[in-house]
Amino acid sequence: MTELSRNVIVINELGLHARSAARIAEIARKANYNVWVIKDKKKVDASSILDILTLESPKGSKITLKIDDRSDIDILNDIVKQFETGFGELS
Repeated sequence: MTELSRNVIVINELGLHARSAARIAEIARKANYNVWVIKDKKKVDASSILDILTLESPKGSKITLKIDDRSDIDILNDIVKQFETGFGELS
């Protein structure tokens, strides 16, 4: 297994709230291996909405997304795209 990570910034006004956390978890659950969301050295399971919400990530937060295996690169890219498009919340 080869880990891979990407850094993203929360750009939507509401930050990582329940709806955006649910979207991340929905995508992460399709992975073959673990997917992680990391903020300020706190690492949580990306497939858990509640775990993601514990990161308290308002707009401007720097987040690292990490996968445990490169076979899940499409999962990582899908989650990164959600961040880059503000989870569809940008006006």
